[in-house]
Amino acid sequence: MATGAETLKTTAEKYTAASSQAFKDAVDKSLTALNEMNAASKQNLEAFVASATAATKGAETLGSQAIAFSKKSLEDNVAAAKSLTSARSVQEAVELQTTWAKSALETYMAELNKASETVAAAVKESLTPLNARVTAAVEKFQAAR
Repeated sequence: MATGAETLKTTAEKYTAASSQAFKDAVDKSLTALNEMNAASKQNLEAFVASATAATKGAETLGSQAIAFSKKSLEDNVAAAKSLTSARSVQEAVELQTTWAKSALETYMAELNKASETVAAAVKESLTPLNARVTAAVEKFQAAR
């Protein structure tokens, strides 16, 4: 039969071992969670950078298109003005002006559609990495349930 001191010693050793193991397990779980959180933060930052890069690229493309359109419009306007000055009658001038106005409006509408497509593509491309991160987070939370 064990004495009270031996029982106390055995119980204390078991408690110490269990406490030590529980502490190690808690530290391991905390480190694992911290590593996962760091990895997720890194992936989120990478997604944000990719999104910002795509948005910047879209803005640059839109800017380039606007500059090219402005240059072409200026050239077309100068050409229209020259042709108006060579008109031999008021009727011919009105016809030239009408033709130019129709062409300018059609060109403007085409450019507006092109700009809309560029903006839509840039928004879609810039949101893709962010959507992927949100999807990954939702999947992780659902798996944890």
